Amino acid sequence: MAEYEPTTEWRRGAWVVSTDREKLQIDVVHGYLTRSYWAPGIAREKVQRSMDASSCFGVYEAATGRQVGFARAITDFETFAWIGDVFVLEEARGQGLATWLMEVILAHPRLQGLRRWVLATRDAHGLYRKVGFRAVEKPEEYMERRPMRRISSGNSG
Repeated sequence: MAEYEPTTEWRRGAWVVSTDREKLQIDVVHGYLTRSYWAPGIAREKVQRSMDASSCFGVYEAATGRQVGFARAITDFETFAWIGDVFVLEEARGQGLATWLMEVILAHPRLQGLRRWVLATRDAHGLYRKVGFRAVEKPEEYMERRPMRRISSGNSG
């Protein structure tokens, strides 16, 4: 994340959402992502590099500082943001933390005025609809590129 981005915090009852990088607990983030459907077995180093290149938001218990949630915005801070790696640990769910986390991200002062926000989800459409996301209006305008796995043909040349 850019060094000029100031740390911000929001409090709600027993919870805090913060952009303070010093509070991020890589063991919590990596531990969740490695068992997620979108990043199974992801290497810790890859998680750290992705966090270093993103605007990160952690959710914490105010009293203990224990991290219970996370999300990151991959953004140029001017035109576009991709929201990724959103989670709240199972034991902290059911308290509206994921919705609040998304509201905080969308209201962050450095992320105002963007032309487009995007994300991908397999199972949390209801969460994202609550904060204004919808299905892609013109999917024919979107493309993606996924790395191809090399298939050995058995030929050496």
